[in-house]
Parts: sequence; structure tokens; C-alpha cells
Amino acid sequence: MFTFERAAKYYETDQMGIVHHSNYIRWFEEARIDLLGQLGLPYRMMEENGILIPVLGVSCTYKHPIRFDETIVLELGIRNYNGVRFEVVYTGHSKETGLLSCTGTSQHCFTTPDLKPVRIKQRFPEWHEAFIRASANQ
Repeated sequence: MFTFERAAKYYETDQMGIVHHSNYIRWFEEARIDLLGQLGLPYRMMEENGILIPVLGVSCTYKHPIRFDETIVLELGIRNYNGVRFEVVYTGHSKETGLLSCTGTSQHCFTTPDLKPVRIKQRFPEWHEAFIRASANQ
């Protein structure tokens, strides 16, 4: 599992004083980019090598709200990696209260800039090995 922490900003809250639901999806993306960096695969480097990782689907279930200035701790993991596609799973807790805030998933694939699928194992075997190791940490 990988961990990402982020404090909720005031502009991310709604009239009820809680983080608006759309921000969780943004946080998932921030955490995913951070996860790639933790794997030694910064997303910028992947793009410079002609690889994109589009989102094929995303879901989030909200359990307990995060409020302004509260820190969400997202735990992430990679599963169902097959060399072309993978899924990221998310579990979020409030750092201050420990309450479960959200759970979610996002599905992705590797493509060229013109959105043709890429088999990472063939083109970038070291990247493939990093994803294999990360998915084994489930």
C-alpha cells in the first residue's frame, strides 16, 4: 500500500462546511500521480517517453465528511495489472479523527498520445516490473 496526505482547502468546501464531493476525485488523481513517483515512474517522465495513462472509469463512495483544514490520508494500491490495464483502489481516513471518509477505485490503461494501447512489458520492461511489485503489495 502507498500513502498520500493532503489538507482540505477552504475553497474545496461547500455551504455546509464540508469538502464538496467532486474534490475527492481530484484528490484521487493527486494521490495517483504521487504513487507513480513513489514507484520511481514520475508521470512527466512517462509522458516524455510517449506514454499516457487515461482514466477509463472512476468511482467513490462517501462515508464521513472531511472539513476545511482537516487532513485526508489516502491509502492506495494497484490491482488487476495485466501490462495494458490496471486499477487503483483508494481508502481515505481523516488524520485527525481516524474516521473512514471514502473508498474508491479508478481504472486505467497505457496508451500512446494518439490513444493506441501499449503493452508496457514489451516497451518498458523496468516499468512493468515496478507495476508487478506494486500490485504484489496488496
